[in-house]
Amino acid sequence: MSVGQELLNTPFPEMVQKLAIAVAESQTKLDMNSTAVASYMAEQMITLPDLSEPSKTKTFSLVSMGFLPTFYAVQEAEIEVKMAITMAKTTEKSGSASAKGGWGPFAASVNASYSSRYAYSQEGASTLRVKLAPAEPPIILQKYMEALTDKMSADLRADLEEKEPATKPTKPS
Repeated sequence: MSVGQELLNTPFPEMVQKLAIAVAESQTKLDMNSTAVASYMAEQMITLPDLSEPSKTKTFSLVSMGFLPTFYAVQEAEIEVKMAITMAKTTEKSGSASAKGGWGPFAASVNASYSSRYAYSQEGASTLRVKLAPAEPPIILQKYMEALTDKMSADLRADLEEKEPATKPTKPS
């Protein structure tokens, strides 16, 4: 098998697909968490002294006080793959022969050697980076929050004006 074939066998399309699906699933879970926090903030009540009558209290939800959950969005996702593949095949052949001769017995020695080596090494590394950043809440939630905060502010102003004396001192002209 060649080094080029090893690189071609790496499932890049599958890696990209899995990353994209993981990002989509992560974004869904982030959104679900933020909406759960929004629901909690809508249900969580806080009691504060009434500004017009400090001996009394008023109860507000955290949402009505202007608290918003933080929404996050996946800004970037990156896969980095580093790979090193080394393949080597070595074959060596050698031989030698010597002979002594003359008139009479004959002697010969033969030394043959053969060696074959095959080596394969493989290295790999991978990195997955995901960048999250705060995101604007959904526009409808944001508009709802603004309307609720405006209403709470108007109610508070009306309560304060109601408690002020009916006759205000006027400046002499």
